[in-house]
Amino acid sequence: MATTLLRKTVLTAAGIAATAGGIAGPAIAAQATPAERAAAVVADRKSGERELGVRYEAQPNFYFCGPAAARNALSVQGKNIDVAAMAKEMGTTEAGTNSINDITPVLNKETGKDVYKSTEIPVDKAGEKADKLRADVVRAVDDGRAVVANIAGTATDTDGTAHSFEGGHYISVVGYRDGGKVVTIADSANPDQASYRMDVDALAHWIASRGYSS
Repeated sequence: MATTLLRKTVLTAAGIAATAGGIAGPAIAAQATPAERAAAVVADRKSGERELGVRYEAQPNFYFCGPAAARNALSVQGKNIDVAAMAKEMGTTEAGTNSINDITPVLNKETGKDVYKSTEIPVDKAGEKADKLRADVVRAVDDGRAVVANIAGTATDTDGTAHSFEGGHYISVVGYRDGGKVVTIADSANPDQASYRMDVDALAHWIASRGYSS
């Protein structure tokens, strides 16, 4: 059955355990000074890659993937926001967080400026929208911000591992390489798979019928 951007998202994976820590190998730590961040951005742009420092936390239950993804995304800016408080702002229930449009205003509120925008990827436009997604990820990450995406179905990462969320899920995109052709994902669903990389084309098809905030 076709889904839409406004379809409610529920994480179907069971046995989620909460954890905290940093994803290994960030190009820029969240606590870096503005001068250090700027220098790192210049260096990373030349190499076509950049990865933000994430203070990772897994989601505490099966339906908090939206607030958890937003919380992990905002952690790259040095923010440490209570995920339950964020869930309340987003109207999250046991049915999940309704859409990316409920997440974008919260990201803007916590960022302190109106920089995040919601973008929908229709099912039949995923291939066409991949280039825009890549540009949006690069722009956001170069600005020191992570992207939040609403995904559904199954996608395979660059290591060949499949990630399946048939009921829908939210993830954070926290880095890129090869000029944005490959992106780094922070996933709150499973701390054993907290970080992985994926081709941006595969991510665009994973988002298809839903949307992302960048």
